[in-house]
Amino acid sequence: MPTAPTWDPAQYLRHAGHRARPFTDLLARVADLPTEPPRIADLGCGPGNVTTLLAGRWPTAQVTGYDNSPEMLDRARRYAGPTPGGGSIAFAPADVRTWTPDGPYDLIVSNATLQWIPGHSDLFAHWITALAPGGTLAFQLPGNFDAPSHRLMRGLADSPHRRDRLAGVLRHDDAVLAPEAYLARLTALGCTADVWETTYVHLLQGEDPVLDWVSGTGLRPVLDALAAHPEERDAFIGEYRDALREAYPPGPYGTPFPFRRVFAVARKES
Repeated sequence: MPTAPTWDPAQYLRHAGHRARPFTDLLARVADLPTEPPRIADLGCGPGNVTTLLAGRWPTAQVTGYDNSPEMLDRARRYAGPTPGGGSIAFAPADVRTWTPDGPYDLIVSNATLQWIPGHSDLFAHWITALAPGGTLAFQLPGNFDAPSHRLMRGLADSPHRRDRLAGVLRHDDAVLAPEAYLARLTALGCTADVWETTYVHLLQGEDPVLDWVSGTGLRPVLDALAAHPEERDAFIGEYRDALREAYPPGPYGTPFPFRRVFAVARKES
């Protein structure tokens, strides 16, 4: 099973604008919520910057962001408190795999988190049961595990001299289901589901920007596994950096970085 990473909020937020866009696109497809004021759970809230978007969309909402990373929660708590529209934002520690709703929710949302959880679709029934009638489960997650950024990382981790330390550390291309599979599972649970995929082409700036991007996300388990072996870690990063430079050459205005994501919005029957 992949290692749960240690997060660096500052590194993660270096590409905050690009990372927030899919969440904005996800929320645009969520219909009106059934209760006023609505209760919203943000599973895997990270540093909290996109959790604030929920309060912007539903100003009176009582929003709670849940995460199992102390580093992320420490960063998120700066957004906690009353909101201008009369609602509130709070944050609490929780493991998404074992999170138990404390009552009905109008919206359960998750942004780029479920790919870290093997078998995450098995949790949908539990969450949908916790929705108020007419409530919504909405999530987006990266579907780019076959992209060069991931294939090159896995290839280096599987090299003979690294297998002992890195075996089983990284996620594979089955970490995320096909959109059709999410549609089938959500409709089988009695929801009206809207499922789609989008490939963003982010234009990244700076030196080795793809390495900088993955250093905040997908590379974290490798960095953790090699933390006690700095020479091996630096050698891995050097080889990976060179491979990324070849796979993602810069253009005249920056480095294009295609990134596929999968989205789902499932509405429970009223």
